Amino acid sequence: MKVNKILWPTDFSSNAEQALPYIKSLSQKYGAEIHVLYVIEDIAHHESWYGEFGKKRVEELMEWAPRIAKKRLNQICEKYMDDCPLHIKHISVGDPAQEILKLIEAEKSDMVIMASHGETGNFRFGSVTEVVSNDTGCLYL
Repeated sequence: MKVNKILWPTDFSSNAEQALPYIKSLSQKYGAEIHVLYVIEDIAHHESWYGEFGKKRVEELMEWAPRIAKKRLNQICEKYMDDCPLHIKHISVGDPAQEILKLIEAEKSDMVIMASHGETGNFRFGSVTEVVSNDTGCLYL
């Protein structure tokens, strides 16, 4: 089996970080590129919760989110990815599951390593993991 590209979607949670030993090991074994993805949910398209956010406030939040995401991705890559041959950072805006699937297709990823549930997950598999696994035919052990 040849693995050239590994995708690691992260929500910056401790659950997502549990995938790092596998990512590093496989990256070193195969010399694979690691594509690290963080998806910013587009809050402009959410129904209001606890009242409406004004358009200006939504715009401010959507301007702030990519800066913070870039900073956090840089921190994670500096801390954990030094031993990996190549890591490429991606930030996108939209539905996390759909953005992961788009990047799998765009980069022709050979493998996706992701947590079974993210920061807010309370079940064995989170909704994002379930959508990605159903669409890609992933197997879980």
